[in-house]
Amino acid sequence: MQQTGPTLQRVLGLWSAISIVIGTVIGSGVFLVPSTMIRYVGSVEKLFFIWIVAGLLSLFGALTYAELAAALPEAGGEYVYLSAAYGPFWGYLYGWTQFWVGKSGSIATLAAGFYTYLTAFVPILGTPLVVLPFHIGPGGTLLEIHYGQLVAIAIILILAGVNYVGVRSGGNLQVFVTAIKLLLIAAIVVLGIFSGNGHFSQLHMRIPSPGTISAFFAAMVSALWAYDGWNNVSMVSSEIRNPQRNLPRALILGTAVVIATYLLINLAYFYVLTPAEVASSHRVAADMMSGLYGTLAAAGVTIAVLISIFAALNGSILSGSRVPYAMARDGLFFRSAAAVHPVYRTPGNAMIMLSGWSCIVVLSGWFDDLYNFVIFGNWILYLLTAISVFVLRRKYPTLPRPYRVLGYPLVPVLFCVVALLLLISTIQTRPRESFMGLALMALGVPFYIYWKRKTARTIPPINQTFPA
Repeated sequence: MQQTGPTLQRVLGLWSAISIVIGTVIGSGVFLVPSTMIRYVGSVEKLFFIWIVAGLLSLFGALTYAELAAALPEAGGEYVYLSAAYGPFWGYLYGWTQFWVGKSGSIATLAAGFYTYLTAFVPILGTPLVVLPFHIGPGGTLLEIHYGQLVAIAIILILAGVNYVGVRSGGNLQVFVTAIKLLLIAAIVVLGIFSGNGHFSQLHMRIPSPGTISAFFAAMVSALWAYDGWNNVSMVSSEIRNPQRNLPRALILGTAVVIATYLLINLAYFYVLTPAEVASSHRVAADMMSGLYGTLAAAGVTIAVLISIFAALNGSILSGSRVPYAMARDGLFFRSAAAVHPVYRTPGNAMIMLSGWSCIVVLSGWFDDLYNFVIFGNWILYLLTAISVFVLRRKYPTLPRPYRVLGYPLVPVLFCVVALLLLISTIQTRPRESFMGLALMALGVPFYIYWKRKTARTIPPINQTFPA
């Protein structure tokens, strides 16, 4: 659909783009999943192997996405790439899943994680404010509204407001909180490794574990969850200066920094704590610092986690709102979501819609279940996006490609193979969640048919959008 009126502006620089990558990836995962991973694999060496493999897989994905982002630097990320490669239905399916479940569930989960950690300082946040007499809570339970959920909603709305009044303000906030986050994590690493109260020999210790292939892939899924989000910067492609240069740099450098950060903080964990202690810990970093320096240090870690989640939440709201905007611009979502604010030059309506729905998801308490349901579907779309590199090279050979995948075709092929193996493992180990995710995606098909028919005369064929 031809867009009229105000448009988005390219005001985000390289540091903002890198901060979106780092900030949205490093949330609470690295502070939580090591205990789950060591229980699955039992060996510290295997755990580090999984962190490295998952990191390389994410890096291969970033390298693959870098070609797509540089060639098609438009708002929406995967929505644009899938639409170009396979047609508007597949782009729409991605956008539908992200708006109603994926991105909204991620925002709700991060906001809920924020208030959960905040209960360490304000315990009343974990108590119910009201219990509604309706069995619509998680698993059919009574719906409980906690004080903390109201705090979570407030955080979402505050950050939505910051990003509503300008992408530059949201980008500057992202740079600031990401820098603080990395400094605090660096402090945890240095204070742990140089405490003198640990042993590197613990890196060779083992604990009992299932030792099965399915357990290995379960640990891999946990690691990939901690790495998830490196692709978010592509959603704001239309607002990044010199995208052909800055997008590939942001994807690659940002992902590399995350890999190094995860390896270093895990090194600190297992230097100070034994595998058994990590396996029994629900808050590994806090327990490590508490054992070394007391409860005050553990409180400092909690603050670091809060800042980390805050940065991930800001980046998710900033990037996620561009997907419904891109859909609406093409006539495949509510028309008002395509509006750009005449003064702030942000997709304000799309941001209000996404943030408002995320707040409802927070109140429902279903965010963990929804996020689990969508993992399988998301990886199908990630796989299709990676394959689109091959499709678009054949379909649009003259499309300018300022960056081409390093190591092509091996790098995207390896990403696709591992993604396929993960999908097979997930459907075997979590069939209910997998099929529920596919069912949630399928719910969007009737709406696609409706919007497609409504706007059929105004959407140009895809072969008119790109050079043949």
